[in-house]
Amino acid sequence: MKIISIINQKGGVGKTTTVINLAAGLSQLNKKVLVIDLDPQGNATTGLGLSNTDDSELTIYGVLNGSKSILDCIKKTKFSNLDLITSNVDLSGLEVETAGDEKRAFILKEKLADFSKENQQNYDYILIDCPPSLSLLTVMALVSSVTLLVPLQTEFFALEGLTQLMKTIERVKSNLNPKLGIQGILLTMYDKRNKLSSEVEKEAREYFKDKVYTTVIPRNVRLSEAPSHGVPVLIYDKTCPGSKSYFSFTDEFLNKEFQIESVA
Repeated sequence: MKIISIINQKGGVGKTTTVINLAAGLSQLNKKVLVIDLDPQGNATTGLGLSNTDDSELTIYGVLNGSKSILDCIKKTKFSNLDLITSNVDLSGLEVETAGDEKRAFILKEKLADFSKENQQNYDYILIDCPPSLSLLTVMALVSSVTLLVPLQTEFFALEGLTQLMKTIERVKSNLNPKLGIQGILLTMYDKRNKLSSEVEKEAREYFKDKVYTTVIPRNVRLSEAPSHGVPVLIYDKTCPGSKSYFSFTDEFLNKEFQIESVA
């Protein structure tokens, strides 16, 4: 059971879109996937067809405040092999509520460890959709994960923001989670008509080398339409450029996984 956080402290970079469509792509290849929506906005929740206005405690907030277990909160989506722990706005109060807890950064990790012990080999992947900030919730995800997937939009301030994120990752690695690594960097919102997109791509590939996936995700209207229908774009419109890119990315993601396992 591999735990991967999809992270970037900048909003609007295609993070939730990547979570939803990677999860859908993996599930279609018969991988069992659990998505944890760790963003109080609950976009991954609605993007997979569930409600983010549900005020019950059967959400990730219920898990992190200690009232529920992970098993209690897993909900089925309408897609086979793909389950979800939903989020809602209650999650935004967690930082204040846990202010006195010295070990609060480890709450999610401990809950996932308990779940893993009780439910051996239940999921191939747990994908955590992080909030667009370097907050307590993001640190919880970093502490819990084996690797990180970073969507990087091919725009002007993208690499500047990434430098800040790398510093945070290094701090978490040295103090809280020495095994943390970067799975890969996915270039998103790519516009081949725009010279800036190719310049950002060139810089990212020069700096991060083979950590940058070959697949790039283009700007695509269908990608932004799909969440309002509560389905991944891979199901909403299989033939659009966004879908083709995410299908290709899923294959590349699994091939890299296979290479990492072979080396190990």
